[in-house]
Amino acid sequence: MNPVVEINHVTKIFPNLRGIHDVSMKVQRGDIYGFFGPNGAGKTTVMKIMTGLARAQQGEVKLFGFDVSTQHEQAMAKVGALIETAEAYTYMSGRRNLELAARLYPGVGKERVDEVIELVGLTPFQHEKVARYSLGMKQRLGLAAAILSKPELLILDEPTNGLDIEGMVHIREIILKLAREERITFFISSHLIHEMELMCNRLGIIHHGKLIREGRITDIMAGSPSLEAAYLREIQGNRGLAAHA
Repeated sequence: MNPVVEINHVTKIFPNLRGIHDVSMKVQRGDIYGFFGPNGAGKTTVMKIMTGLARAQQGEVKLFGFDVSTQHEQAMAKVGALIETAEAYTYMSGRRNLELAARLYPGVGKERVDEVIELVGLTPFQHEKVARYSLGMKQRLGLAAAILSKPELLILDEPTNGLDIEGMVHIREIILKLAREERITFFISSHLIHEMELMCNRLGIIHHGKLIREGRITDIMAGSPSLEAAYLREIQGNRGLAAHA
């Protein structure tokens, strides 16, 4: 089976010498793939390159077999994305924002707007202005906009960042529901390892711009009492390798 996402030897270095170095990973259809690392590790840079918002200096990214840099329209045809923050017109209602977004997609009408509002749990608040929404509600609205076109791949950058525990649980439940009911493949970044453990079946760990481990969460956790302990083991092992390089 061909992977939904192929990232091959991608490098991008910024003037401050931070960036990502030779990152390669694959996401298979049906995965909820967690992309984990501390703040500043390079997660958002990778995701911007994946969606064409930034260009790699070396390497390539393919979505559904199409190169993002040379076949962008085909690569993004089945993709929904929420990168960094959910943008919306705050003086409009949540529903009106989605109705405007729906105009961008042929064949997406009122019925689909109704569906996504219900899926993300915003039905009671759909006619309220977004200015009155909590951060969690804005994140749910962003998710609703990202799935309007019925994407097969959803790329989410820190979807639970800044939320309280209840908000995190709501977003996690929505992601699991979308994976189950809409059969969406997910690529989700986070610096919250507990969230990764609860949501994802596969994980890529990035540290100082380098991918240091990728695989099934059960394999990464083998021999460790928790994913957190497994992560710390990987970091310590990576430091040891670097010291002897």
